[in-house]
Amino acid sequence: MISQTRKKKITDSVLKNQKEKIMKAIDISATAYYDAGTEFNRLRTGIGRIEFERTKEILLETLPKAPADIYDIGGAYGEYAWWLTSLGYKVHLFDLSERNIGMSSLLAEEYEGLSLEAAEVCDAREVPRSDESCDAVLFMGPLYHITDHDERIKAIKECLRLLKPGGILYTASLTPFSCLLHNITVYKPFAEEDEKNTWIEDPGFLNMIGRELEDGCHVNPGREVYSGIGSAHFHSAASLRAELAEGGFDETEVHGIMGGAWLVHDLDLVWENEKSREALMNTVRLLDGHEEILGLSGHLLGVSVKS
Repeated sequence: MISQTRKKKITDSVLKNQKEKIMKAIDISATAYYDAGTEFNRLRTGIGRIEFERTKEILLETLPKAPADIYDIGGAYGEYAWWLTSLGYKVHLFDLSERNIGMSSLLAEEYEGLSLEAAEVCDAREVPRSDESCDAVLFMGPLYHITDHDERIKAIKECLRLLKPGGILYTASLTPFSCLLHNITVYKPFAEEDEKNTWIEDPGFLNMIGRELEDGCHVNPGREVYSGIGSAHFHSAASLRAELAEGGFDETEVHGIMGGAWLVHDLDLVWENEKSREALMNTVRLLDGHEEILGLSGHLLGVSVKS
């Protein structure tokens, strides 16, 4: 007979091994960020508003009709999941962060009388659902947080496994230009000390940028080099298509989600006015699809269909 102490040691060992497996190729600062609840309301302020609005437009244009089964993998606390549920879709929310899954219930009051089909903690590379069980997968965050190439392909193949034939995959990525462009826009060398931003003068930061422009590898373990996003992998439109093809999706249409609209001054103020908001979004639509300027967007969205 195994003692209770021995059982606990075995259980703890199994849980530790599972956690180490899940954390393979994901920077620890990424989970710390999400577990701190920092993601909450990100899509409701600043450039997140453009990202959210344009992504919803593309989803409405391309999703199968409701009620279809949608898996929102890496869906944080469920902004897209709850919105799609309100449109009649059957949505399962999955995220690696327990905090995000816990916060998903906070949106229930906003969507009174509705509920998600599920809200579960899981790794994007091992989703606990059967083969060909959904009509669409939202894959809006995991790809850029997985730093290892083989592990990213594994995650893409997991999406392929879950989708029914003809099902649609929506993959979000960050471009190799996103970090540098952002820090150019917030460069303030002569501001007061608490508002000063001089990252583009920092040699370590510039070395990091040089590497990601070369091969997409954003090397910033634990945010040791730069206080923004920790180690990640960034994609050009071409490299995003290539990895999705390697994972089994032969053709992908890539959208520039924010165009150049994120560069506008006083974005939150502009957004509150219906006329100015529509003018801004129209610029995003005009630039979308022009391959030579997709990198300006910072955020890309790949739309792929399972053959």
